[in-house]
Amino acid sequence: MSQHKKALGMVDMTLFTVSAILFLDTLAGSASMGTAALMFWLVFSVLFFLPFGLITSEMGTAYPEQGGIYAWVRDALGKRWGTRVTWLYWINLPIWSASIFVMFTSILSQLFWPDLELGGQLVLAILFNWVIIGLTCMPLKYGKWIPNAGALVKIVAFGALIIAGVLHALAPAKPLANDFSVQAFIPEWGSGVQYIAMVIWGMVGFELMSAASDEMENPVRDIPRTTLFSGLIIIFGNVLGIFAVLAVIPAEEINMVEGLVDTFLALFGDSGMGRILALAMSVCFMFSLLSNAVTWSLGANRTIAKSAQDGEMPAFLGYEHPKYGTPVGAGIVVGVLVTLLLGFYGLVATSNEELFWLLFAAQGVIFMTPYMGAIVPLCTHVFMTRTEKGRSGYLGAGLLPG
Repeated sequence: MSQHKKALGMVDMTLFTVSAILFLDTLAGSASMGTAALMFWLVFSVLFFLPFGLITSEMGTAYPEQGGIYAWVRDALGKRWGTRVTWLYWINLPIWSASIFVMFTSILSQLFWPDLELGGQLVLAILFNWVIIGLTCMPLKYGKWIPNAGALVKIVAFGALIIAGVLHALAPAKPLANDFSVQAFIPEWGSGVQYIAMVIWGMVGFELMSAASDEMENPVRDIPRTTLFSGLIIIFGNVLGIFAVLAVIPAEEINMVEGLVDTFLALFGDSGMGRILALAMSVCFMFSLLSNAVTWSLGANRTIAKSAQDGEMPAFLGYEHPKYGTPVGAGIVVGVLVTLLLGFYGLVATSNEELFWLLFAAQGVIFMTPYMGAIVPLCTHVFMTRTEKGRSGYLGAGLLPG
């Protein structure tokens, strides 16, 4: 019998998914593509985001099992393939987390400690890394409040950014910083292809909540509705958020690490109250970074722990807290790897932006691999077994409430 306690309702799952996928930290990077980024997002929302949401919704309701993507691929292709996909899915976590902590300490320095050297930023990054590890080892009924709060903070920050961006666009005395003509929306596919991975990277994560299926109150009912509600928030948030950034900062001048803070300052910083608001939004941004790390750690560590408990990975990765059932073993390993990565990359990077992109580029390659290795077998398995599982009608029909 499962020792995991039911702690996640539909609201929790929706906020968890928003926290996992709606990223303030990549908004500046997406906006650096220029106006064509809006077209990329709209096109791939139809070509990738919608189908991927349907697939993960179908799998989450037909196979509501702890471990999520590991259990799905294991059932489709066997434990060996499930383990391969899960390993790539999980090993990305420490690399990505390291990049998040670099961005967090960079913004902390920009706002409150401008003279802090890169070495000092790395010490703080390592400290915050272990704080996050501690939070992810808490019982989920408590730990879930970090992603929940992070999602609400993101919605507030996105809302403020979008409203300010629209007001800026409507103000006749403040010209738009970029060209929004019809021609500008058309991507240059030669140079624009390099940005496709970043767009798709901002669309994956629906499967993450299913890693905690045993801890959901009603996964069959709640997963489809969560996918629908969170999906709408994510699409509109990204498209309108990118527009807001492009309304005030020329694409070629956007700093990948500090660009969002620069946007807040440009939108709100004309007065004393405006600067206070810009600072508040920047602090919200910083909190959202930490909530991102908690959210993905909660999901990915449960995935690798399930694989280890099946005997496919070292046993220490499957060690759970005897009382709380949280993946302590996987969490500690992530903490150690993040510490080592920050120390190593800190020796070769000359600035926080260079360090961020060294880490982000490395994790980007690894991150997409399990999706490429999982989506095809999942699609095949869905259509081959959905009748056996009592599924009928259109794929993902459960997305529609009622």
